[in-house]
Amino acid sequence: MTREERVESLVHFLMQEREGYEAVMEPVDYERKRRLLRSLMNVRWPGEATEEFIKQQDELLAQELKEKGIVSIREIPVIRDVWPCNGVRNWERISLWRGDITRIEADAIVNAANSQLLGCFVPCHGCIDNVIHSAAGIQLRNECARLMEEQGHEEPTGRAKITKGYNLPAKYVLHTVGPIVGMQVTQRQKEELKSCYLSCLKLAEKKGLKSVVFCCISTGEFHFPNKLAAQIAVDTVDRYLTSSAIERVVFNVFKEEDQNIYKKLFQ
Repeated sequence: MTREERVESLVHFLMQEREGYEAVMEPVDYERKRRLLRSLMNVRWPGEATEEFIKQQDELLAQELKEKGIVSIREIPVIRDVWPCNGVRNWERISLWRGDITRIEADAIVNAANSQLLGCFVPCHGCIDNVIHSAAGIQLRNECARLMEEQGHEEPTGRAKITKGYNLPAKYVLHTVGPIVGMQVTQRQKEELKSCYLSCLKLAEKKGLKSVVFCCISTGEFHFPNKLAAQIAVDTVDRYLTSSAIERVVFNVFKEEDQNIYKKLFQ
């Protein structure tokens, strides 16, 4: 089966799941077909799929990951080897890396989730929540749904949950809900963002994980100021590592703006 045939098969399965999708016109070219598949996966409500669907999905995502390239956390230099840093105590255990977080092979990556903890339902949205769920596969949303059903209420800000990574190179995903900022940042929101980092680190350590990759929590759709968020992130992580068994923390950024902010903090 070619990749295009696999995408078509997955699209047909998802379109048959719900009434009304028969009116959707299937694109002719591959890129639009693949975008339609991602959209259908994004809007799909939690629920089990056939073994054949999971098999085809996993093979597709594995092929795409291979083409993107896996980045081992061991390949990412620590800040001690890049910048002459005096302000960070654990400079031999902290790294900065710019790129797609779904390529990183680590014990866990962190997802900036919403309070439903089910992933982003907006088709092909650019948020980190959508990106991670799209690369992991529908199994991730299904596990999140089971966790939330057991919990019986929305996820509070500043806490963390852990799931498997499924089709991600990371073994696990740590999900945390950051504060949503309005006109200006309050002291409570600063503490909530700090709690996001601490909750993820504590949960990772409880599970015996040695490496954690953080995204820029709350700085996207939740509008936390990037510079202040980075300051809180670095200070919180650096303090925690001083008495922790976690061996490596990576701050993952996607935008040049965030990369420059972290560079200045490390320099």
